[in-house]
Amino acid sequence: MLGKIHSFESLGTVDGPGVRFVVFFQGCVLRCKYCHNPDTWAFNIGAKYTAEDIIKRLLRNKEFYETGGITATGGEPMCQIDFLTELFSLAKKNKIHTCLDTSGIMFDKVNRDKIDALLEVCDLVMLDIKHIDEGEHIKLTGMSNKAVLDFARYLNEKQRKMRIRYVLVPTITDKEDDLTELGKFLKDFTNIEKIEVLPYHTLGKVKYENLGIKYPLENIPEATSDMAKKALELIKANM
Repeated sequence: MLGKIHSFESLGTVDGPGVRFVVFFQGCVLRCKYCHNPDTWAFNIGAKYTAEDIIKRLLRNKEFYETGGITATGGEPMCQIDFLTELFSLAKKNKIHTCLDTSGIMFDKVNRDKIDALLEVCDLVMLDIKHIDEGEHIKLTGMSNKAVLDFARYLNEKQRKMRIRYVLVPTITDKEDDLTELGKFLKDFTNIEKIEVLPYHTLGKVKYENLGIKYPLENIPEATSDMAKKALELIKANM
């Protein structure tokens, strides 16, 4: 089986616990306005690899990943769920920790048996919740957040380890009412390992220019680490 891959990152430190070998999958159905990887959106491009090809790349420097592992990100890895499951299965055979960075948007589009098979070989899910309000989520990403929230509930039901990631975008995802509602939504979850609020930045802006795409958040300022800290405190205060 072949997977379409955008790129790899060695020695990643922000995509899960420890030092990670990060695999960027090609293809995504969302069009998040703050996305810093618009070059991963298209499905008809990307280099083709087998799972064996990828694991061999990791194993060349396996000693660096003993406290970390492999992370699948993108793009949206669950758009290629069969290949993703094969990759993680092979990683587990080699005793490598597996982490999935996903928006969860494919949850209502994929057979549950396939999702269960993936979760069997996935040690940690980092779930990106873009916005708790459905209408605002549609404005921000182009799609409803129903599948995302349903996936979060499913992970809790299955008691699969989960980290929540939330990007704080000034004037868009930083409203107190929305942060309060997010906290209330997460209140009864017992599978959450960590919640991360990430400050919005404009480092991906140059990619839009290179692709000839108008940058959607041209006049939105970057968020500060202090703003992200206060947002996290508000979320946790309502859990």
